[in-house]
Amino acid sequence: MKRLKIIISSIILLLISINITIAQENDLKLKLSGELLSDQRFLLEDPNDWAWNENRLTLKLNKKLTDNSKFYSEVWLRNIGLPSINSSADLYNKGILDPYNLEVREAYVQLFGFLSKNLDVKIGRQRITWGTADKLNPTDNLNPYDLEDVLDFGRHRGSDAISFDYYFNSDFYLQGAFIPFFQPANMPVGIFANALTPSMEMPMGMTLKDFNDTIQMPRYNLAESSTAGIKFKGFAAGYDFSLSYVWGRDGLPMSTYNTFIPVDAIGGININSELSFYRTHIFGADIAGSIGGAGIWAEAAAFLPENEVIMTNDLSALFLAPPGSVTQDSIMLEKELYIKFVIGMDYNFANGTYLNIQYLHGFMNERGSENLNDYFFAQLDKKFFDDRLKIAPLAGGFIVSDWKDVENNYAVVYIPNISYMATDNAELTLSAALFKGTGDNLFANFNDYNMMMFKLKYSF
Repeated sequence: MKRLKIIISSIILLLISINITIAQENDLKLKLSGELLSDQRFLLEDPNDWAWNENRLTLKLNKKLTDNSKFYSEVWLRNIGLPSINSSADLYNKGILDPYNLEVREAYVQLFGFLSKNLDVKIGRQRITWGTADKLNPTDNLNPYDLEDVLDFGRHRGSDAISFDYYFNSDFYLQGAFIPFFQPANMPVGIFANALTPSMEMPMGMTLKDFNDTIQMPRYNLAESSTAGIKFKGFAAGYDFSLSYVWGRDGLPMSTYNTFIPVDAIGGININSELSFYRTHIFGADIAGSIGGAGIWAEAAAFLPENEVIMTNDLSALFLAPPGSVTQDSIMLEKELYIKFVIGMDYNFANGTYLNIQYLHGFMNERGSENLNDYFFAQLDKKFFDDRLKIAPLAGGFIVSDWKDVENNYAVVYIPNISYMATDNAELTLSAALFKGTGDNLFANFNDYNMMMFKLKYSF
């Protein structure tokens, strides 16, 4: 009930804002914009189960309060997911019959010329975007990953933060950010809910009967939960470049303590697992420019865990011994530097054809130099009829997790699509997502999830 009141209050405030926008003079610069998105997907394999249902209303408010300050917000109001009805009692709950949520993506005030004419400051929930590559950004580590839709690469949530830009001149500036509260990544939902869950190999003679876990969140204080970053960015010799540093935590938890509990006499066990988020240092660099009309970019991030990440298996219960007396330790992540990087290019041909190619070493869920896979992504599309129709026959990627045995360690992702601008504001897109692979990589788990996808996007 409380949640419903909050949603109703938010809608009322937004409607009031809309009325103010219409009524006020243009020079007050209160702007309302946004989009309506309908995203529908179903599996190709019989019986063609529905895989995704999302109807999202995005509302953006942008108001320049004075000559040296402005307000910005972005809110998602969504109907997402399919009804999960298990009993007749659920029929009385509209939240189950028609699942919805409200999400404040951004809401901040920006102050221009704060204390100094060269200093701009943002305070509030904000998306702090770092990196020059196309959606795949190893240096973009201030905001938590939003992994709700694993096919929406590079999506992040906003963070409650204070950030600043200090301009030395028109070519060079310093950006800094401080985030007091740690936010982990949110995991995939729907059919991809277990996409990032690692497979468990049981010792010979043991069978896993049940598994549960607890998350050990860092304490909410300045030392444990805060994240800080600083970046120097400039333009020289026709290229944009930057150097950055982030002191934060990995947003995906790692298992650090597992308790094995026997449940029968034939090797059946339950596992209770404790997960935690380790602290890490991240050093980044990127560059972007053009050569011969082609856009090029390169981006790299060096990760240095603050400490070794050790997983302890407590086997005491198997030997009828006191808890913690029989344990096995294994190093999950060494305290050593490992580097993720991406390089890419794009080119617009005179006939309306567009080509985008990227090579990525190390996906966002991979850690340690020995566990970084190679990803090759490409997109080729062509526009017709005054750019109203766009056909992308080539779109997807090829992933290799072990070059010594590619046949058993690869994945192919193929997402051809066609889109049509029905009006200047409405875009219709029809696409397919086809997966094939084997071995230890994220997309090799999607073999059974080939699907058709339809999207309607209306901007206003």
